[in-house]
Amino acid sequence: MVWDFEETIPEPVARARALAPLIEAAAEETERERRVAASVMEALHAAKMFRLLLPRSLDGAELDPVTFIRVVEAVATADASTAWCLSQNSGCSMMAGYLPAESAKKIWGPANAVLAWGAQGGDGVAKVVDGGYRVTGTWSFASGSRRATWLGAHCPIVERDGSRRLKKNGTPEYRTMLFPVEHVAMKDIWHVIGLRGTGSDAYTVNDVFVPEAHAGIRDEPEHRQHPSALYCYPTSSLYASSFAGLALGIARPMLDAFIALARDKSPRGYAGSLRDNAVIQSHVAQAEARWRSARGFLLGSVADVWRAIQQHGDITLEHRMLIRLAATWAIHQARDVADTVYAAAGSTAIFQSQPFERRFRDMHAVTQQVQGRAAHFETAGQYLLGLDADNPFV
Repeated sequence: MVWDFEETIPEPVARARALAPLIEAAAEETERERRVAASVMEALHAAKMFRLLLPRSLDGAELDPVTFIRVVEAVATADASTAWCLSQNSGCSMMAGYLPAESAKKIWGPANAVLAWGAQGGDGVAKVVDGGYRVTGTWSFASGSRRATWLGAHCPIVERDGSRRLKKNGTPEYRTMLFPVEHVAMKDIWHVIGLRGTGSDAYTVNDVFVPEAHAGIRDEPEHRQHPSALYCYPTSSLYASSFAGLALGIARPMLDAFIALARDKSPRGYAGSLRDNAVIQSHVAQAEARWRSARGFLLGSVADVWRAIQQHGDITLEHRMLIRLAATWAIHQARDVADTVYAAAGSTAIFQSQPFERRFRDMHAVTQQVQGRAAHFETAGQYLLGLDADNPFV
């Protein structure tokens, strides 16, 4: 980087940066196999990277969200798919704050424990039976599922008489059902343009019994089992902010690589190097400004919200809207930086041997995911204008 004023590096971030060379060296294998390379998983577990958001009672770090974003960003500079799985599966691990202690210990007790789950929706249901539920259904987009030890499924509850269980406000009650991966039939659907190494496949369970103690309700204060302020930070906000950090982590090495390339590359028909071109000079400066301002807005906003959560023990709608706005802005600005760099690098950018092609594809897979929706700007604008904002992902 041209400017780096960082005085201190939190230990978990330093740990992530130390793993980056290994992760980057295995990135081609991760993409080819469509799952994080076994050597990388071994190193991540040895460094306890999947335990960053677990309670300390489970040998976790209870890491604050700001530092976690920086960890994901650091891993993403090496490989976006690995960072995506770390972010997604760590978000899943926050479920530990909503389960009885013994249930959480059973799931995350092993050193290689990883929980993954797919998107809410589909045909899944959980039928009430003695001692728990019988779960049947299919879910997709289960990032990291090929390396998981447990899977989860978000299900509406069906009572014994066939009726849907409702919450006090009249909406259907959903619970997150957790079960060992051995009960799951995986379906290979993840043939995609970017983030190939996440292995975000579909999975099916058929009449699997889930005990009551393994069926939790996330992000609702009355169901919280752990006192840490971390578990007041909603899963949706965690995913939004950490995936925004991931997007910034993809863009940063692309911009750095282009700056290095511009010093030496002389495009066909030009007498000087790329860096002598006034348009390139302007593009580089604006890309740097976009990246730094977006990162500052993201980290600063999350830091403000985190301080408020620590002081008051809850999170407000205003906080959630701020995180959503900062995260969406960071993802879109990171994409613009990547697009600028990719175009400016010319034919160099299309070769797999160069540091642009895979990252470009990964970036555009990030923006297609729910956290990158441009519609989130509409939601934030509605809130700022005093209108009702109906968005389930806030």
